[in-house]
Amino acid sequence: MSPHADEVLDAIQGRRSIRAYEDRYLDDETVLSIIHAGIHAPTTLGLQPWRFVVVRDHDLMKRISDYCKPILLLNLKDMTTPEAVEQKILLSSKDFNIFYGAAVLVLVLGKEKSHFSTYDCTLCAGNMMLAAHALGVGSCWIGSIGPVADNPGLMKELKVPEGWMIVAPIAFGYPKEIPEKPPRREPEIAWVR
Repeated sequence: MSPHADEVLDAIQGRRSIRAYEDRYLDDETVLSIIHAGIHAPTTLGLQPWRFVVVRDHDLMKRISDYCKPILLLNLKDMTTPEAVEQKILLSSKDFNIFYGAAVLVLVLGKEKSHFSTYDCTLCAGNMMLAAHALGVGSCWIGSIGPVADNPGLMKELKVPEGWMIVAPIAFGYPKEIPEKPPRREPEIAWVR
């Protein structure tokens, strides 16, 4: 095993989705280091079909949250699982923000016309979240931002150019708390020899 294998495996197994952040500035150098780790992800045919938007405007983030919350609530209206009920309670709260008070939102954008954007940008995002963890920075993939794609005004404010889509919206900041390691099911594996 390589001398750094333990460090890499610890980062993979230690990373958590952070949903509570300190009110603390995350400097540009750290954000750039995280993005730089992302661009070293595997990419189909070396296409690198990504670009990035770094959002520090917390008023814009709040407006996006306020726009998305009622749409998300509507999508959950018929769901009754305990997780859905918990989400409905959160989304109904005036004070709840889908970005959890993160210092920065980084959007990984993919080219709409590239068949591989979703795969490549998702791998890029995974690298970014692992790098953030290694740097002591928390992260959370914010799937709740999905409805913003249907709002041309907000997409313009987010500087998402025509021909590009948001593949991975990731919140970054210093964790206020680290959640317990969630249980993982044993993988189902079929061996073909």
